[in-house]
Amino acid sequence: MRISGVLRGAYGNAYLLLTICAICWGGNAIAGRLSVGEISPMLLTLFRWLGVVILIWIVARPRVIAEAPVLRAHLGYFMMMGGIGFAGFNILYYIAAHSTTAINLGILQGALPIFVLLGSYAAYRTAITPVQCAGILVTVLGVAVVTVKGDPRNLLGLVFNTGDLLMVAACLVYAIYAVLLRKRPEVSGLAMFAVMATAALLATLPFAIWEAMSGGMIWPTRNGWAIVGFVVLFPSFTSQLFFMRGVQLIGPGRAGVFINLVPIFASGFSVLLLGEHFAVFHGVGIGRNLGHRKSSSRIVISTAVSGRWPLQAKTWTNTWVKLR
Repeated sequence: MRISGVLRGAYGNAYLLLTICAICWGGNAIAGRLSVGEISPMLLTLFRWLGVVILIWIVARPRVIAEAPVLRAHLGYFMMMGGIGFAGFNILYYIAAHSTTAINLGILQGALPIFVLLGSYAAYRTAITPVQCAGILVTVLGVAVVTVKGDPRNLLGLVFNTGDLLMVAACLVYAIYAVLLRKRPEVSGLAMFAVMATAALLATLPFAIWEAMSGGMIWPTRNGWAIVGFVVLFPSFTSQLFFMRGVQLIGPGRAGVFINLVPIFASGFSVLLLGEHFAVFHGVGIGRNLGHRKSSSRIVISTAVSGRWPLQAKTWTNTWVKLR
């Protein structure tokens, strides 16, 4: 009885749930780095979505059945969105983890709201305020500082880390997904999650087959299976449900602030668990990225939650946020 009361209390504490979300998403960068040599990127992405599909269909099956007519009518849209936002982003993310640090993964991912803001302007001419323009400039500088490792000579010599560039590409891919959320049909977040996760699984399968045929597949070791279990349960499934609940409790604007913690947790875990070096330019990159986040995070979360740009969020059962 006492334990159930504690659990109910925790599930009603938005700040606890959202902090756990940020911890899980920050941990995904660590999982990406730890996966090197333990499981190949395409196979990790495939098993991630296979696990998520099994879990979410257990939870969301009644909702999917109830909303089947709408889901069938827009199946092409959901397949495209799952392929772009879920499969495409994560494939690039885990490939990038093979050639850059977890610190860089977290910091560069922190610039994602700006990519979405620019994408919304390009697609829908969404107004950008002077403050947001300043935020874009600050963020671009932050990304540039991290990408050139704080040394302008790397920029002059066009010397870039492949993993960093792939992470920037992943952010661009995800920005396309986020902008297209504006055209989201009227379905619940859980039903949309289930169908798009299935689409991501199907979209990843050809890449996993190509990886195997090209000789690049690494079957999971014992540590590899542990990594698969982690990314399925925490960055994908648990954090998703917790973020939905957090938005329900305190709204998308305040919930979006917690995304600011992701690069901080990713950097902290990288230093403590992987022994990575946190350089001055990393601190500059985080600082510049955090400088833009208040306004842009509100827009991104409102869009992801409601499927409109930039309307107020709907109830949590209609919530959809990005999977990291």
